[in-house]
Amino acid sequence: MSWIALTAALLSTPVCPAETVAALTSTADTAPFRLTCFATLTPGMTVVRPVVIEGAEGSGAGLDCRGGAVGRPGAASTTRTPTLSIRSRRDSEGWSRPRGVRVTDCTLHGNVRIWGLGAEGRIDELRASSRATGHTERAQAAAPTDIALDRTTVVATGSIPLYVGPGVTGVTVTGGRFVGRSISTAIYLDAESAGTVIEGVQFDIVTGREQIAVDGSAGNRIVGNRFQQADQGGVFLYRNCGEDGVIRHQAPTDNLIADNQFEGTSWLRPRVIVVGSREGRRRYCADDAGWPFGSSLDDGDNAARNVVRNNRTLYRWWPF
Repeated sequence: MSWIALTAALLSTPVCPAETVAALTSTADTAPFRLTCFATLTPGMTVVRPVVIEGAEGSGAGLDCRGGAVGRPGAASTTRTPTLSIRSRRDSEGWSRPRGVRVTDCTLHGNVRIWGLGAEGRIDELRASSRATGHTERAQAAAPTDIALDRTTVVATGSIPLYVGPGVTGVTVTGGRFVGRSISTAIYLDAESAGTVIEGVQFDIVTGREQIAVDGSAGNRIVGNRFQQADQGGVFLYRNCGEDGVIRHQAPTDNLIADNQFEGTSWLRPRVIVVGSREGRRRYCADDAGWPFGSSLDDGDNAARNVVRNNRTLYRWWPF
């Protein structure tokens, strides 16, 4: 038994029976598959159905692909059609959220979205929560926690390949790769999220902007990674004031960015790691005005207590 399957057993999540794995890997059905157990694939198996891990019943669920793939190679991805969705669900007691989800040794074609408040475009609930004190705590209590992507390659085909939504905590991304092309970033850590670890990852992905966005996210560790196409920027820390009228309460603080290597950066524009990259310079910053806290009170990034050390940049000497 792999350590991932052992973890699932310890969390009292059932190992998927053969008939569940057969349904998961069926090519005859294109509907999203709700996974509530831990599936270990036979080498050579693929999953073409979108996978959804939702609510408390998804705790401990996950995939050991054993080198196999999830998603449809080359198919364009959007925020509305994630390859893998790990999400909370409203219930009679508030929020039911998954924890302890593990994905290992997979190639994921498309994108992964992890979200609680505001899932699937429900921006109104996120906006309403942000207009009262305690928003960070509410968002974190509602969102998935303890999510691991280990030795997994994500092949971007349009939208952000890994989105960590508001309030999500305890995500680890270790030993994998990001390849393909994203119209935005490779990884986006959204407001009120915390404690993401990105370590030992190879980024060989073409992005429309910086490789990793840390937007009002705190206490993250971005350590020992290699960014091979960082010409648009590496890691930017900021607080995206006012977007969609949502007040950002938490600032990008207490992050560690260390021992990373950035390649392909222009010597004319070496914006590799930028702590405080926006400072309110957005047309929509006033859209959250009127409340005495967070980005409603102060449009600045307030990026404090961040540690940046021992990073290496390899420049390209042609300007374009």
